[in-house]
Amino acid sequence: MPRRSPRHSSGRCPALAGGDDDGTWVHDRAWAGEARSAAGCAALLLGMLLVIDAGSGSITATRTLLWTTLAFLLFAVLLPPRVAACEGVLVCRGLLGQRSVRTDRLMVVRRADGVAQRLVLRDDFGGRVEFDPQVLADNPALWRLLDEGARASAADGSLVCGTTELRRLSERIDRETARTVFRISGLD
Repeated sequence: MPRRSPRHSSGRCPALAGGDDDGTWVHDRAWAGEARSAAGCAALLLGMLLVIDAGSGSITATRTLLWTTLAFLLFAVLLPPRVAACEGVLVCRGLLGQRSVRTDRLMVVRRADGVAQRLVLRDDFGGRVEFDPQVLADNPALWRLLDEGARASAADGSLVCGTTELRRLSERIDRETARTVFRISGLD
């Protein structure tokens, strides 16, 4: 049975309990563009609803508030979490807060299938993050930090479930990297 670390009263891993780590953080490079797209879609919806209401002569303060709330909900659904990593830590920041896991103390790595594929990571401090695995394929530095931590977890014996999923993810990222190299070099 794997060794479990005690759960801390703060519910956060010790590396994050005092704030940001002094290490170098790597962020999802595509997040800003995806955030702008989410804001643009929400603004477009709000604009269209207000123009339709104004055109029909039924625009009121209550309806404007309703349409604004609807546009904000669309923005909240479309906005992806911002993924960042440092040596031993992976953090996902969303509208409602942040979640983190210690990558060097991972217990479970699994893929949650559904409308959108999600990668779920759990550590033995009780931390849990969930994000799109495409983020790792688009950001090799993030993948490298997660892979190093996962290898340390497997060597330590804390990773009880997920080595197969990590291998599949590694193969997928290697395939996509090779395709990109071939496409850039003109060897398609």
